[in-house]
Amino acid sequence: MNAFKPPTRQGVGPSCVGLPAGPWPTLLDFLGERFPNITPQTWLARMARGDVIDELGQPVLPEHASQHRYAAHQRLYYYREVPDEPHIPFEEVVLFEDAHLLVVDKPHFLPVVPSGGYLTETVLVRLKNRLGLDDLVPIHRIDRDTAGLVLFAKQPASRAAYCALFSQHAVRKTYEAIAPWRAGLSWPITRSSRIQETGHFMLQHEVAGTPNAITHIDVLEVYGELARYRLQPVTGQRHQLRVHMLGLGLPILNDGLYPTLTPEGQLDYARPLQLLAKRLAFTDPVSGEPRQFESGRLLSLAAP
Repeated sequence: MNAFKPPTRQGVGPSCVGLPAGPWPTLLDFLGERFPNITPQTWLARMARGDVIDELGQPVLPEHASQHRYAAHQRLYYYREVPDEPHIPFEEVVLFEDAHLLVVDKPHFLPVVPSGGYLTETVLVRLKNRLGLDDLVPIHRIDRDTAGLVLFAKQPASRAAYCALFSQHAVRKTYEAIAPWRAGLSWPITRSSRIQETGHFMLQHEVAGTPNAITHIDVLEVYGELARYRLQPVTGQRHQLRVHMLGLGLPILNDGLYPTLTPEGQLDYARPLQLLAKRLAFTDPVSGEPRQFESGRLLSLAAP
């Protein structure tokens, strides 16, 4: 078994792609088809810098990729780059750390992990660089737009035990949200429905069928036309809380996806999504101790 582990560079680990059997004359031909938005010149420049390596840890040279025969059934590692990545002017806060677990209070707008146009401006890469923890991995994730608690595993040996807490629904999760107030609804409410992708990769919606998403919702305070709600998801479908609140006719304040998709590039730092991962409680699978963590962040009650 190949035991090669690619190194982290400035907090950024490499991406990996498998090389299947196929008709490509050279590696560069395969990469051009597999990643149509990346030019051959970009790949050659990455190779010249040593940013593309094979599964044995050897750099892939530009001339090898463009002139030699394509070799299938291997893995290729490459270090991604995001040109002109903007700085996100909000900071994550470490709330708790021991030998196995790291608990972070994430601000709005900051992604948890690299994706798309975000690489170094993510919680994971910032923490790796600040704390020197190359093995750090998020145990779960929350949306870039959502603020609040995120758990990270520090050691590979205990990572699976913490991940199992979420897959087995053994974590009591409490969120808060600001949304419209509807006096005609009877509280508390349990929203149970089936959620799936709409056909647009960013959006989810409720459909007929066996429920796969359950959320307990109650009202904490009413402020005129707005209210602060407590949301306790039992399941963890993508965008579950946002979709369930929309299904009740209560879209979360400043939501850039539901009910209307905001065009990319129109972030407004003055109008964060009013959704907060406020509290997490569970029994620590390593120490056996009860754990409860609470975000120090508060939601705004500013009118839209």
